Amino acid sequence: MNIEKIEASALFKIEYGLYVLTTSDGEKDNGCIVDAVMQVTSTPARVAVALNKDNFSHGLVVKTGKFNLNCITKDAPFDLFKNFGFQSGRDADKFSGVEFWRAENGVPVLIDNINAFISLKVVSSTDLGTHTLFICDVTEAKEISSEETITYSYYRSHTKNTQQKKKGFVCTVCGYVYEGDTLPEDFVCPVCKQGAEVFKEL
Repeated sequence: MNIEKIEASALFKIEYGLYVLTTSDGEKDNGCIVDAVMQVTSTPARVAVALNKDNFSHGLVVKTGKFNLNCITKDAPFDLFKNFGFQSGRDADKFSGVEFWRAENGVPVLIDNINAFISLKVVSSTDLGTHTLFICDVTEAKEISSEETITYSYYRSHTKNTQQKKKGFVCTVCGYVYEGDTLPEDFVCPVCKQGAEVFKEL
């Protein structure tokens, strides 16, 4: 495949919602930001979710076979995305200072900045190389408010731009911010694993 024929900006035209995927193995609670989510059947209610294998949450999903999707509202602050998307659960307790309760499956549900949650049980999975596609049964689902779910395009154009301006470079793929006057030529984004060529100066 000729990579020069693929413009990332064209793929951004595919609309996605943004969600906090929460997991727990009974000892460790964790969460991460996901966007590749789709309801695939209504009877039974099934949802497909693609999850990066590098995410700490991926291992917890494989281990337990269950997780929750927290549907993020449009007014959610950038700090929510920083907490769940810009650090790894291997190194940080993402639920430190975060208010939550537990659904029937024992997995956390956020109290703030969501309009619904969906509990899922994995019924099958497909290896996609860098990601795993999980097909899941819905075991519980509740609407919390009528607020709109944030889309990836709204996040890119509004939410991440509300952060305080600073010297640095932003990844045009996932929004990760590298702080500093210069970006190393061999820098690799810790979130989406893209190279320095996809970064632009703030």
